[in-house]
Amino acid sequence: MVRTIAKDHDDKRQHILTVAAEVFAREGIARASMNEVARACGISKANIYHYYASKDDLIFDILDTYLAELRDWICGLDLGGQTPPEQLHTITREFLLAYEGMDHQHKIQSEGLPLLSPDKQDVLKGYQRELVETVSKTLCGCAPDTLGADKSKCRDVTMSVFGMLNWFYMWNPKATKEARIGYASEVADLTLNGVQGAARR
Repeated sequence: MVRTIAKDHDDKRQHILTVAAEVFAREGIARASMNEVARACGISKANIYHYYASKDDLIFDILDTYLAELRDWICGLDLGGQTPPEQLHTITREFLLAYEGMDHQHKIQSEGLPLLSPDKQDVLKGYQRELVETVSKTLCGCAPDTLGADKSKCRDVTMSVFGMLNWFYMWNPKATKEARIGYASEVADLTLNGVQGAARR
């Protein structure tokens, strides 16, 4: 007999993902046990295994859900009619808005991804590549004669933009929406115009 899916299945799954991400971020993935995740979720260990066959499956679903939603948000932006510099301002702003409330998911990426099987890593790295390519394409459009002509330099600048965004995100998790938007604009101005251009903003 086929077991029916409970009506609140998706809500319980999302609750597990949210709480597990917090536990993994706080304790470290290697140290945190499924027992601890179950206790934090307020359910039995057996109930956890009803949703996830293993710790790796749970880690993958946390990161897959997070990165897929981030990819859809950023890569799905309607940038039509915007100049490349305007596109960069839009993208940096939307990254920091999308990051809000996702501290734990973001934090466990670096530890969690290498623990997964190669096929699962490939899925997650695919999302990351799409995000990097979106930013890289925009930057090349902003400076076609320099970045557009030098892939290595474009990659360096692209990863520097991610570094600036992630720095703010990691060190200012409680920043307001206005602060996120303001800093995103500073990142775009600094990238486009250098220190002197950003100072004149």
